[in-house]
Amino acid sequence: MAICKPGPFGQPSGKIGNTIFYMLKGQPVCRSNGKPGKATLKQKANQQEMKVTMELLKPMKDFINVSFKLESEGSVKNPHNLATSYNKKQALSGEYPNIKVDYNKVVLSRGLLESAADLKVSKGADGLRLNWNSNITEDGGTDDILMVLVSHPTKKQASIFLNAARRADGSCFLPLDKDWMMREQMEVYACFKSSNEKLISDSTYVGNLNGVPDSPLEKAEKVKYQVVKDRFDLLAADYDQKRMDYAEGVITTKAFRYLEKEYQVLKEKLKHMPGKPS
Repeated sequence: MAICKPGPFGQPSGKIGNTIFYMLKGQPVCRSNGKPGKATLKQKANQQEMKVTMELLKPMKDFINVSFKLESEGSVKNPHNLATSYNKKQALSGEYPNIKVDYNKVVLSRGLLESAADLKVSKGADGLRLNWNSNITEDGGTDDILMVLVSHPTKKQASIFLNAARRADGSCFLPLDKDWMMREQMEVYACFKSSNEKLISDSTYVGNLNGVPDSPLEKAEKVKYQVVKDRFDLLAADYDQKRMDYAEGVITTKAFRYLEKEYQVLKEKLKHMPGKPS
């Protein structure tokens, strides 16, 4: 998308050739409408980055509309634009085609209000308990409101608490009403907004609960590793026996060397294969 400045015949509007002209928040812009050619590797990487970012942010819409509202005011960007820009640049890791979210780098708010200090999260029977330091050292007030987002990546959902507690409370309980929530991966984020809603803090990554499941690539690597490991274990037992038979002259040199070569190849392969048990 490009900014389009008015020409001698005024501001164009609509489609001209393969270009579409329109207004966005009072600013004239234009974009192409032609059929794209074959994507380069760099373009494919950018497309996957955008896809992963959109999948991350889609369940967080209601939170983002509040947390980025102040920053978006007076600009041509909306809250979702800001969230997309921050997280596409900062919260992704890996190379195409294995780009994924780095959850401890996700950004859900930016502001000047004092952030939550010493935030800790723990699981209860039917929800989460958050604790934090309620003391104020810089900009902030006891009536600041805690906002919490619990991301459920495996279900592509999020639990949102826009008024979880006051800063002065020092703790709060977040009820999670679905059984699967307490078993699946959870990524917890929090920020404070002032009681008059004119200030907001940077978001804080509180932590992960229930671990992170393997990606499709990691699952495939583990399967491949186990296939090779099973073959090696079977071969190793045979190799140990044949080595003694060879030493005693029971088997021929050629037969033993074929076995020994496969044994050594698999042994070396296992050293460098991904998918090993941690």
